[in-house]
Amino acid sequence: MTRSCVGLNRYLYTNYASCILQYLSTCVVGATLEGQDEEEEGDENGSDAEFPAGLEEMYEIVGTLSKPESTNPLFAKETYAVSSREELLNHLLECEIVLYNITEDASQIEEATWAASALHKEIKTSAKQKLFILISTIMTWGNTKHRDPENAETPFNDHDFHKRKAHPNFMEYINAEKHIVKLGKTNKEKFSTYVVASGHQYGAEEDLFHYFFKLCWLGETPAIPVFGDGDNIIPTIHIRDLAIVLQNVADHRPDFQYILAVDTSMHTLEELVKCISKNVGPGKIEKVPEANAFLNKGLTQKQLDMLFVNLRMEPACLKDNFNIKWVAEEGLKENIARVITEYKQTRGLLPLKVCIHGPPASGKSTIAKKLCKHYKLHYVRTTDAIAEKIADLEQIVAKELERVEVEVEREEDVQEEEGENIEAAKELLEAIKESMKKHKGSLTDEYLIKIMKDKLMSMPCRNQGYVLDGFPETYEQAMELFKEEEEEAKGKMPQFNEIIIPEFVFSLTASDEFLKNRVINLPEIEVVGTHYTEKQFLQSLKHFRKLNTDDTTVLNYFDELEIHPQFIDIAVYEDFENSLSVSKIIKEIGEPRNYGLTDDEKEALERQAAEECIVKEAQEKAEQESREAKEREERMARWEEWNKQQEEVKKQELELLEAQSFPLQNYLMKNVMPTLMQGINECCRIRPDDPVNFLAEYLFKNSPDIDWNKC
Repeated sequence: MTRSCVGLNRYLYTNYASCILQYLSTCVVGATLEGQDEEEEGDENGSDAEFPAGLEEMYEIVGTLSKPESTNPLFAKETYAVSSREELLNHLLECEIVLYNITEDASQIEEATWAASALHKEIKTSAKQKLFILISTIMTWGNTKHRDPENAETPFNDHDFHKRKAHPNFMEYINAEKHIVKLGKTNKEKFSTYVVASGHQYGAEEDLFHYFFKLCWLGETPAIPVFGDGDNIIPTIHIRDLAIVLQNVADHRPDFQYILAVDTSMHTLEELVKCISKNVGPGKIEKVPEANAFLNKGLTQKQLDMLFVNLRMEPACLKDNFNIKWVAEEGLKENIARVITEYKQTRGLLPLKVCIHGPPASGKSTIAKKLCKHYKLHYVRTTDAIAEKIADLEQIVAKELERVEVEVEREEDVQEEEGENIEAAKELLEAIKESMKKHKGSLTDEYLIKIMKDKLMSMPCRNQGYVLDGFPETYEQAMELFKEEEEEAKGKMPQFNEIIIPEFVFSLTASDEFLKNRVINLPEIEVVGTHYTEKQFLQSLKHFRKLNTDDTTVLNYFDELEIHPQFIDIAVYEDFENSLSVSKIIKEIGEPRNYGLTDDEKEALERQAAEECIVKEAQEKAEQESREAKEREERMARWEEWNKQQEEVKKQELELLEAQSFPLQNYLMKNVMPTLMQGINECCRIRPDDPVNFLAEYLFKNSPDIDWNKC
């Protein structure tokens, strides 16, 4: 009957647990029970050993997810969400093998001990034997003293597990181990328990050693730290080998309950960090006081405790009792190439290599720098690479003078560590300077190709990738730059170095007239000291056109390799900053393949955004106040102007009235007033009942300018 293996903690969200369960899902039940002799015989015959038909059953994976809302892993037959421990126990009772991993999440310790106890209580009603495997850590040996102090180099093995003493911060782990072992002794026919004490796990995404891998990958530090003396021995095991150990335990069900799962390596912390630095990072290490390690935000207390462990261990039971086909028996150092490949693949850290080609003034440098900023790549152009190479060679040569009183052995160690050959550096430096002197500051292709190849082969460019600005310019330069040194050309297709060959090639296009107008419109400050002066620009443009109209051009080289250049007409966008061109290129390339923002970078961006928001609000408020003040001033000015205009209008009306009143006054004095005076006197004499009507009648009848005949 098919056996089931239950992963109960984080097998989706931690790649280690996922690797273990995914491997077990591909295993044939009982595959490791085949004898070594039969395997060797099968290999000699050129075919795999055949298993009995009854054993052609695969382990089935069922279990809970660390996050119920997440997608079910493909290797799991079934996943379930549980609301209570009673419901969880019902699922556990359906499985023949129960697997708990407490090395990644300490919160699983309590659940693992409960699960084992609950299953143990149900063994009387169980028809089949149940197998409970606890994956623990060698940190439960952290304070173990060697039984023979005079022979302390003798390694511990599985038989010494009764004498183990845990690190103070791992007491919960050893208590869980003892509890699991005790439960398995009561009724082995019904309930077997095993504790697999795992060495520090590596491989896949890395966990404990990820801090060092990431530091090396990012390339932001000149040397990788080694905390303390670095001479402590760290037991390790590749995650795939740990999965194979678990497969053997499930198949063999040995009499002993405690298994040390460690490889045969006995590397020190310094050796491991130096190996990672050499193959992923700058190649250098620096000793950091142990006390300073606890100030490091990149490592937890648990991880630091694991890095400072000092244990010599050998996997005696694995060698003597199990059928282990090791993936990395010799340890991380001897299998670093495989480990790096796994690390890059599982983390999605693939280098992005881009080449930008185009005429002068097309915006190659602007586009290249923006791409580097967006994708966190390294900007590579010939002038910078030459200056950097000269500076590095001068630094190497200068070190010779600083080693006058250094011991010969130490000097040799430093030289071997840094990979520096002082005599070769001297010769190359002199040759470069001589070539530049002869060619008015330029280099011949011989040295230029070497410098650019060294730059592209540098660890930062190999890790993150690069954006190559305007080089190579010719088919021949491309052939020399990207050719594979160890292989000769075969067939028509050029042989190339896959490590440094570009993945994307973008060629910027534009007419000569467009480029000339762009240069003419450049600010004077951007033209001074550059090749954009009229004479130099026209020469550069003519040279570029000549190189790219030959029968074989640099773009032909990439076409032959089926790295087809993508053409971008910058004149279409009419964008001096080439922002639209950059957006188009980003769309073609796709998502970044590097680490995302760190917590510090996110915090810095949030702080910067908040500061920018405050500044923007202050600016808007100041602008609003200034606008309102200006509007007030304008209103006051308009009011004063209106008042002035009103006064002027009144003055003009008054003057007009006065001017118009003179004829009327004369008329009244001459024609009306004498008659009116007579009318008033007559009114006073007669005293009529209606004086006003009397005066009106009087004026009407006696006014000298009225012609009564016409009336």
